[in-house]
Amino acid sequence: MTEPAKEEPRRRIGVVVCQCGGNISDYVDTEKVRSEIAKEGDVVSARVEMFACSDAAQQNSIEEIKSKKLDGIVISSCSPKLHLSTFRAMSSRAGLNQYEYTQANIREQCSWAHTHDREAATGKALRLVRAAVAKTAKSEPLEKMRVETTPQVLVIGAGVAGLRAALSLSDMGITVHMIDSADHPGGHVGRWGTLFPNNKVGKTVVDGLVQDVRTRENIMLYLKTELVEKSGRVGAFNVKLRTGNGAAIPLQVGAIVVATGFEPYAPQSGEFGYGLPGVVTLPEFKELLGSRSNKPTYEGKEVRTVVYVYCVGSREPAEAGNPRTYCSRYCCSATSHVASVLGAADPGLHQFHLFRDIRTYGKYETMYEHALQSGSVFLRYDEENRPTVERDAKGLVVRVKDRLMAGEDVEIRPDLVVLVTGMVPRANEALTRVLKLPLGQDGFYREAHVKLRPVETVIDGVFVVGASQGPKNVAESVTSALAGVSKAGALLLKGYVDLDPLVARVDPVACEWCGECLKACPYGAIEEVTYGDKQVAQISPILCKGEGGCVPVCAKQAVSVLGYTNEQMLSMIDAMSPGIPGKAGAPSLIGTTSRKVPVKEGA
Repeated sequence: MTEPAKEEPRRRIGVVVCQCGGNISDYVDTEKVRSEIAKEGDVVSARVEMFACSDAAQQNSIEEIKSKKLDGIVISSCSPKLHLSTFRAMSSRAGLNQYEYTQANIREQCSWAHTHDREAATGKALRLVRAAVAKTAKSEPLEKMRVETTPQVLVIGAGVAGLRAALSLSDMGITVHMIDSADHPGGHVGRWGTLFPNNKVGKTVVDGLVQDVRTRENIMLYLKTELVEKSGRVGAFNVKLRTGNGAAIPLQVGAIVVATGFEPYAPQSGEFGYGLPGVVTLPEFKELLGSRSNKPTYEGKEVRTVVYVYCVGSREPAEAGNPRTYCSRYCCSATSHVASVLGAADPGLHQFHLFRDIRTYGKYETMYEHALQSGSVFLRYDEENRPTVERDAKGLVVRVKDRLMAGEDVEIRPDLVVLVTGMVPRANEALTRVLKLPLGQDGFYREAHVKLRPVETVIDGVFVVGASQGPKNVAESVTSALAGVSKAGALLLKGYVDLDPLVARVDPVACEWCGECLKACPYGAIEEVTYGDKQVAQISPILCKGEGGCVPVCAKQAVSVLGYTNEQMLSMIDAMSPGIPGKAGAPSLIGTTSRKVPVKEGA
């Protein structure tokens, strides 16, 4: 008996099921997903790939799109946060509209979430792929919107990262408006002495950058100035600055680079003896030394013994919601550098380092070795047995249990205690609110993707660089700033930007103006207009970000987002509903857990 012929599909959709080198196929039966999804009415091609994102697999997809004349494709793999752009570009190269591609996340949402149950993970993966097929079947080709850009950039923060970003943008011929809330540029680096690893003096570095900035005709520096308003869209942001005397300065810029930097952790009174005479933080110690590398003094007295206490304000327990669980990274290298410089200048200086772990990563490991060779003594302590810093009649006394000596008690009487403090995010609540930037759990600004989009944010045209997005040393901050410059320059120099068409639209026939969508929109993209004899909502596709907050508040269901229309969402829900008669998911119950449900007699 032959199987009935498959009806001619309304759409021609291809499906790729990725194994992700075992990340998916170890916990999901990818071949079963492929064979089941191949039975769907609109699916004319279904195959399994080891790595769907690889060049070879992309070429296979391109050939499949062309040979089978596909008008839609579903990639079942990882999160679209990773390879959305990859597969959109692949679709375009094949001649397929990139907005008729859909990605089903069967890694983070299936294989990684359900490693304990392969059958259930397979069933869930199949339902997710079915939903993606249903969405693609109701997709329509969309085109990006091209708008002109303003070749000007607002740089927020005049520290090393901001100054370097401004100069590089200026070199590209882009006009720069740089603001800082302080009354002088340079940030923290300008107050420090020698910097690692090249022993340049911080003030000298900053003064050179500032002098160069002031000579550029296309860089305007505004001190004691803050950003108070932002509207518009990528390529043409309308911003308002407020100066220290209350004056308002309106500007239009094409991009915004946030380089607001950090603040050194401020120990609480009594924390490791902070507040006692002779107990200072590392930034205070660096300011105390300044550009001198000879014998250090404190309050007019020569310092002969220094104790450094590491990890103050960093790597804290996560109890009580403490956000400072991270390592500030630069502290170990900075302290090793200071110790090696002082030790080389004064071999008679006694330096003791009380540390939990030394993290002088990469090439900075040599500075740790130099500190050892110059006479520094490193004592390792447990987090449970932290050093104590007190003061008696004779002066400061530091006690620590050294792990490297089986917990033996060590007592040191130093002239100076330096608390090696980490970095914490600056208090930028007003700026964060104006720019609508997301924060990470640590309180620093969060990039769109740490690997693929390390300086971009979810707000197109707004970039975060330097220590505003996490602890960095000077070299890393400058590298990050140049990355932001390259992104901003690429955005503005061509004179236009293509915007995603995945924006909300209003059906004016169904709409009866109530204003709820206007209240829900955080981007000011909705206005009230006249349509015939009634008032309706109208959405600016340039200002809209497509986040969809206006959709659920519409009682008339007159609003939907292109690419995620109400019809598409309902079709996905239907496809993911196994066992419901007439639903797309009904033919298979793979992975569903059978339960005995008590049924009343006669029911």
